[in-house]
Amino acid sequence: MNDHKQFRPINILMAEDNPTDVMLTKEALASSKIISELHIVDDGVEAIAFLYQQGKYIHVPRPDLILLDLNMPRKSGLEVLAELKQNMSLKSIPVIILTTSNSDEDIAEAYGHYTNCYIRKPMDFDSFIQIIQSVQHFWFQIVTLPTKSIF
Repeated sequence: MNDHKQFRPINILMAEDNPTDVMLTKEALASSKIISELHIVDDGVEAIAFLYQQGKYIHVPRPDLILLDLNMPRKSGLEVLAELKQNMSLKSIPVIILTTSNSDEDIAEAYGHYTNCYIRKPMDFDSFIQIIQSVQHFWFQIVTLPTKSIF
């Protein structure tokens, strides 16, 4: 485990408009041994405001990981992803698309905008919990992430 992880919680931004998926994610993260703080926004416009620390998000931390739904109001996940990956100071934040879409076009477009991975949300409770825990384990116990932007 990286040393910085012992001193602060892992900050996860979840852009998701489905309250059930938010609740399941909170439950999965709470049952983990990894200390994390989940920040929730329910549309793409709010996700961008969070990432740029604008308005009510002026004092939020930089996320260590983003869980991004594709189908959100006001600005889609793909639009958020495209904007995020064009920004030099934000593009190093790993983005996991977590969506119900299994469309080949959505998958290709997400990877075309440099998502780090694309996960289709399972329909059952236990599988959803397992996926969130696997994501958390992989990204925060196996992978070494930067602690800040170098730009």
